Amino acid sequence: MLKVNQKHIAIIGGGAAGFFAAINCKINYPNYNVVIYEKSSKVLSKVKISGGGRCNVANATFSISELAKHYPRGQKPLKKVFSLFNTKHTIEWFEKRGVQLITQEDRCIFPKSQSSQTIIDCFLNECKRLDISIKQNYQLIGITKNTNSFELQFKNLAPIYADKVIITIGGQPKIKSLQVIEKVGHTIISPVPSLFTFNMPNESITNLMGIVVESVQVRIQSTKLIEEGSLLITHWGMSGPAILKLSAWGARILEEKQYQFKVQINWLKDFNFNGLTNKLLSEIDKFKNKKIHNQKLVRLPSRLWDFLLVKINLNVNKKWGELSKKEFHRLLNVLQNDVYQVSGKTTFKEEFVTCGGVSLNEVDFNTMQSKIVKGLYFAGEVLDVDGITGGFNFQNAWSTAFVAAQLK
Repeated sequence: MLKVNQKHIAIIGGGAAGFFAAINCKINYPNYNVVIYEKSSKVLSKVKISGGGRCNVANATFSISELAKHYPRGQKPLKKVFSLFNTKHTIEWFEKRGVQLITQEDRCIFPKSQSSQTIIDCFLNECKRLDISIKQNYQLIGITKNTNSFELQFKNLAPIYADKVIITIGGQPKIKSLQVIEKVGHTIISPVPSLFTFNMPNESITNLMGIVVESVQVRIQSTKLIEEGSLLITHWGMSGPAILKLSAWGARILEEKQYQFKVQINWLKDFNFNGLTNKLLSEIDKFKNKKIHNQKLVRLPSRLWDFLLVKINLNVNKKWGELSKKEFHRLLNVLQNDVYQVSGKTTFKEEFVTCGGVSLNEVDFNTMQSKIVKGLYFAGEVLDVDGITGGFNFQNAWSTAFVAAQLK
């Protein structure tokens, strides 16, 4: 129940950014009434499934300029936000509330419990401690700005009045879900999927599902898109950091291609052409009496090695010393320029990340306040901001929500 003259802060969206904004609002303004309005019957659902149920809360990238480089969209404005709240602050914020964190070798930061429920419990406990209300099944259908307040219209419910509004509804797969923001005067950049894996229904490499190759280079043919990292072969195609980074940086380009394109893989990215040529020639001379099948000349998983030999029609029972020049060049080519047809995409581990949302030109990143409507703020993926895999999307949520919660 609102007290007389008590200011009401409405947080629209009960996800990561919404809870972080609400908690920090209440810390900054303990006398304000802070309420989270969530359209569904569940809150923090994306937090629950993220990182395979472990919740990759951040990435151990502490330089602001380096941190910003991990966002295909939003790099420049995020530098302002990260100067106010960055990875260091994220770690301190959670650990101050009893959440122990660990950093993996790949710099991804997780709760020590290895359970996203730890993060969820932290948020729910903070809301209870600070007396923050959580309203579920409140679907926002309209916002009207009055002289000194907002009227919020919810589906099948009475309108609610708020002094300030922070919108944290996350990435939306369809532009229709963002029309309520568009109607108040904001430009919406059409959303398209970002982090996704590549489907290869007609490629037999899928028979090698489960194989991980730690260090490869992948490029999209007929584009400038190129990424490095580990690659996972799945029963539908390819995944892993190298693929996911490509999908993020190429989100709009790949959507324009209707997810029909060719990927070119360098399985041995640590060698240039001459270096690999010399290595192979040296190894062949050393093992000339060994059968091709039995003696790998490079560090690749055995099943992948056998697959590549069959792919280029090499007689695996032939001895290395019997290899012709043509066969040698076919082997060299498949190791550094292996090509596969991609026909479609698959959402990564049920995590939906979008490229698109509220135009960044219409938001003041010093405060996260709308330049169009005073008193209206944004945080998280509802903005046209998205990061690559590795905890960067959560860092965007924490940082923009923290700044928005200053209500400046």
